[in-house]
Amino acid sequence: MTVYGGTAPVRPSRLRPTLRLRLTLLNGILLVGAGLLLLVLSYLLVRDQLMSTEQLAPGSSVTLVDADGSTHTESATAWQESVASTTTTDLLVKGFLALVAIGVAGVAGGHLLTGRALRPLHQVTATARRLSTETLDHRLHHTGPDDEVKELADTFDSMLDRLSAAFGSQKRFVANASHELRTPLAVMRTEIDVTLADSDATVEDLRRMGTVVRDASSRANELIEALLLLARTEAQAGRLAKQIPVDLARGVPSTLAAVAAETERLSLQVSTDFAPAVVVGDPSLLERLAGNLVENAVRYNLTHGVLNVRTGSDGRQAWLVVANDGPDLDQRDVPGLFEPFRRGGVERTGTRGAGLGLSIVRAVAGAHGGTVQAVARPGGGLEVTVLIPAADPAIAATLTAPGRDAAPTGRVRGVARPQPR
Repeated sequence: MTVYGGTAPVRPSRLRPTLRLRLTLLNGILLVGAGLLLLVLSYLLVRDQLMSTEQLAPGSSVTLVDADGSTHTESATAWQESVASTTTTDLLVKGFLALVAIGVAGVAGGHLLTGRALRPLHQVTATARRLSTETLDHRLHHTGPDDEVKELADTFDSMLDRLSAAFGSQKRFVANASHELRTPLAVMRTEIDVTLADSDATVEDLRRMGTVVRDASSRANELIEALLLLARTEAQAGRLAKQIPVDLARGVPSTLAAVAAETERLSLQVSTDFAPAVVVGDPSLLERLAGNLVENAVRYNLTHGVLNVRTGSDGRQAWLVVANDGPDLDQRDVPGLFEPFRRGGVERTGTRGAGLGLSIVRAVAGAHGGTVQAVARPGGGLEVTVLIPAADPAIAATLTAPGRDAAPTGRVRGVARPQPR
């Protein structure tokens, strides 16, 4: 697991084209531009009204009374032009001053409002800088209006929830893997130390020690192989190294033969229903998928229980369904069965397998672009359905053609009812 620690480098203090600065400038430009447009329109309207000569008779004059009471007469046109010039000049000067004042107030207000609106973004940045594997419990908890900023803050919190869950899952995985590997090693070391400490150890004692060490090493080897398979499968998600037509039922007969002794011991009623279910993928991984499902269905079954395996396809998806009897399960606990080192919803209980079977099934299905669904059966037990995109009909036809060495593709139904010994 890679841990990214440390703090983000501190950038030198300088004027940067930050989002706040750009929004402030944009707000100021729009405000000043709108003010200039209004000022120009006001200037044109006032000038046109004052310079209108439609109601002035040619050669008309006006008599003006000065402040000291004296009068003088001048041309009406000249007087009108003087009034228009004075008014428009005053309009432009006062309008420009008002525009400057409004622009400064608008830019300052926009800067403050933009900073307030972008405050959650600064919180996101500060929280991201503080994050480490030990501080994934930090959240923004933004309580502002339901806008884009709140959506971003909530999305960031959701991402932290997923990261926290992922890191927690990795920690549990490492702890459980260490426990599972340490157990057989501890058994081997204890058995060897006890036997070597006994000066009167006989050949029979040495044989017993060898048997225990062999069994423990086999268990450790199986666990390591399962971990490697899980890691390899997850690494190949979406880019399988080998992609050839495979029937999902291909690995079922050999697995049933391998667990025949356990099936007979439990007196299981086994039924199979194989219809063509051709997909494109890695044969070894798909065989392991089917094998894990069947082995789990037998391992966690009940005496005189039922094991049902069926395959099929609708041209769009192919499926493999494995159902078995077993203890009662709560549907809420079913998703936990696909987590590594979980057996029957409980971590590391007993010695029945490594607890990676369904995790590998999920990883293999995901690597082939498929999904896994599991449903707790009403009377106890589990029904697991693997759905994988079906192969092109032309490709499927070549696999199911007569004479091909493939898994059973014709519809077959068999029922085995071994008698208890």
